[in-house]
Amino acid sequence: MKINNEFFMKLAINEAWKYQFLTYPNPAVGCVIVKGESEILSIEAHKEAGMPHAEVNALKAAFLKYHPNDLIKTKKTSHDIHEYLIKNHNGFFNDCKVYVTLEPCNHIGKTPACANLLKELNPKKVIIAHEDPNKEASGGLETLLSVNINTEIGCMKKEAYELLYPFIKWNSGTFIFYKMAQTLNGSVDGAISSNAAKAYVHALRDKIDLMLIGGNTVRVDKPTLDARYIAGRAPNVMIYSKNKIFDNSIPLFKVPNRNVIISNDLFKLLDYKFIMVEGTYNLVDILKEKLDYVILLISPKIRKGANALNDLDIDYEIVHENYIGEEKILYLKRKN
Repeated sequence: MKINNEFFMKLAINEAWKYQFLTYPNPAVGCVIVKGESEILSIEAHKEAGMPHAEVNALKAAFLKYHPNDLIKTKKTSHDIHEYLIKNHNGFFNDCKVYVTLEPCNHIGKTPACANLLKELNPKKVIIAHEDPNKEASGGLETLLSVNINTEIGCMKKEAYELLYPFIKWNSGTFIFYKMAQTLNGSVDGAISSNAAKAYVHALRDKIDLMLIGGNTVRVDKPTLDARYIAGRAPNVMIYSKNKIFDNSIPLFKVPNRNVIISNDLFKLLDYKFIMVEGTYNLVDILKEKLDYVILLISPKIRKGANALNDLDIDYEIVHENYIGEEKILYLKRKN
């Protein structure tokens, strides 16, 4: 049975979204390996900067599908996986199609070039959703074509662009996203999120350059704003407030190796590339022209509590959605 390219590319895009922002400063990338016309060998993604790229994870997993006890199972670094596959592939990928959301990288940095690996493995076809906007890493398409590998680019390009947008933005300036958790009926009071969702938020905190939070939220909630659920790095914090006086016993001020800025000058945000905002709808209103994304974690509960303000007038489009445990996560982008 022949299945169209969009089906497999959608799988790659969905897998990449699971790691959106967690790969900072790298882009989120997904890859699917298909043997023959329709046998899916692997669905993988790039998971963290400095770790193997999506293609490497997918190629390794695909090889293991047919060789479950192979020594490649013990290879963890990009360099080791590249070297092993080049020496031991024995033409395994010659009848495979590789679906990747971003043009394979063509430069050697913390990891070897994925384009060179694919050139050596010689798959039947490589289908790419979006070209690499990073001039340093681009050129993978030309490398593949130079050895006559059948290559196609532009499959689901719009969806791949939405996946790539944060990377493009933080490479050209500042990317700001707002994180909010609420129940099905809109309550934002009290403990809302599950442990899995809390761990996800803490994983985001571990990656960002700066967290922005409103002064009233700090005074009322007395938060810590660290990444303890994953034993991660606590981010630097900017408290948006005209009133510079705060109780120094509030936990966020006691976190070691952290800078805390108290200011109402939003131009300071331009000094950072990747910013996460937490707080109330008041901050959404203040920042609505500056927010690139809103990430809304919706808990499947109905609870008493403060609901959203009714006087906001902002339109969003859903860029992507998936699940973390029981909770749905929506990526919302403000319409121009």
